[in-house]
Amino acid sequence: MESQLSDIRREYKKNKLAKENLSSDPFEQFQHWLDDALHSGEEEPTAMIIATVSADGHPSTRTVLLKGLENGKFIFFTNYESRKGQQLAGNPYISLSFVWHKLERQIHIEGKAVKCSPEESDAYFASRPYKSKIGAIISPQSHVIRSRMEIMRAFAFEAAKWAGQTIKRPDNWGGFAVTPTRFEFWQGRESRLHDRFQYTLEKDGNWKKERLAP
Repeated sequence: MESQLSDIRREYKKNKLAKENLSSDPFEQFQHWLDDALHSGEEEPTAMIIATVSADGHPSTRTVLLKGLENGKFIFFTNYESRKGQQLAGNPYISLSFVWHKLERQIHIEGKAVKCSPEESDAYFASRPYKSKIGAIISPQSHVIRSRMEIMRAFAFEAAKWAGQTIKRPDNWGGFAVTPTRFEFWQGRESRLHDRFQYTLEKDGNWKKERLAP
């Protein structure tokens, strides 16, 4: 018997969220929830869905890993010539979403992305596993390739070239740092009456905290 997608549903009962229990600082609140996710048994607690927009206004999404939260900026790394890299070059506005199913929580963030400094990208690249470094060099990320064999041959050739040497970060690979202007914290609740709170950055640099309708 075929399952009916419209019949799939569950009640969210694990937690609740009250305005008085939220930090006045959204970065601090994010860190609290990230710590919970890290200890919850989530498969990929640092995975975030990022959305960018093309020059003709078409949105696209993909999943990357959060690699830093420093000085009020969310940091991830990618190929600058990938689809997301090219879209961010034309339009730096971006959204990030974290979904933690075991905690019945989501966080949605909107902001602006800028490239990390070469020094920051070099430092992170140096920390990556050997094979990940090779993969970053040889992959024309998001571009069409003829077959998996093509990329595997390129990997083997590049790995042999760098044997016994320090692998240098390619110029087309590095980090983006996202400065948020909006956060939304979502906690699943019964009867779809979810708790949602947004923080919006005001002109004076303070964050305004408000409850949203579910």
